[in-house]
Amino acid sequence: MPVFPVETPVVANGMPLRLVTTPASAGFPSPAADDLEDEIDPISWVVRRPSSTFWWRVEGDCLWDAGIRDGDLIAVDRAGKRRIGRAVLAVVEGAVTAKILRKRDGRYFLAPANGRETFPEIELTEDSEIWGVIAGVVRRYDLE
Repeated sequence: MPVFPVETPVVANGMPLRLVTTPASAGFPSPAADDLEDEIDPISWVVRRPSSTFWWRVEGDCLWDAGIRDGDLIAVDRAGKRRIGRAVLAVVEGAVTAKILRKRDGRYFLAPANGRETFPEIELTEDSEIWGVIAGVVRRYDLE
């Protein structure tokens, strides 16, 4: 698992954030995981280009397999490189949708990423616009 160095301390809401550089195991916990090192601002880590990044709230689960759920916030970078296989935000026939960019038989499609449910693919036309690339996702859990 890569570790991303943090160049300078980061302050959010007047408080420095601490980054634990040891990965958090989703299986067996590591007894050495209490070693705090650098500080990080999670939003700055997701947003690479603030001037071209916008936040959108997700509605629906068509990107479930990509780890994007109903109610999540996605950071969409308008300057991000539009490549096949990337999650993108697009405007099709006036509607905004988030899907995976695909190409088949020389034509471009927006495809869902959810093996549990059926969602249609959307063929891109001249009037369609890839608005930006999904740069990251933020999810908030209920604590009560």
